[in-house]
Amino acid sequence: MIERVRAVLVTPGNEVLTIRRKRPDTAIYWVLPGGHVESTDASLEEALHREVREELGGTAAVHSLIHTLDGADDRQFIYLARIDTWSFQDRSGPEFTGPGRGHYELDPLPFTTDGIASINLKPDTIAQLLTETLNASINPFDLPDLRITHGKV
Repeated sequence: MIERVRAVLVTPGNEVLTIRRKRPDTAIYWVLPGGHVESTDASLEEALHREVREELGGTAAVHSLIHTLDGADDRQFIYLARIDTWSFQDRSGPEFTGPGRGHYELDPLPFTTDGIASINLKPDTIAQLLTETLNASINPFDLPDLRITHGKV
């Protein structure tokens, strides 16, 4: 099973960093920064830090694991983190140069229900979790840290 990590990256201005994907023959959609866990990653969090460096040229301060999503052939670990600085121009991930991969554009959005509703965030389960949390006036940083139950740090 393929393991993936993604992060809800909250900026000092209370925005969430998303990546707008434009791919040939596919409607535009947005994803959270992250990607595959590689065999050289010592942990899920190390994989997340590597992905944030590669995709955003930044460093995240991981707060918690807020969700896991099991697919047919993969498992995604969704983290909540803060990010103070990043440089999209300094991104270095291999996905940016692969032919046929389409375009990746950084989209900081207000971390509000309206902000989340304004985009087609994938996977839908994460968009729903964030929307429900914000609609209930729950601070996402108060969500339970699932690293304790999963033993995945």
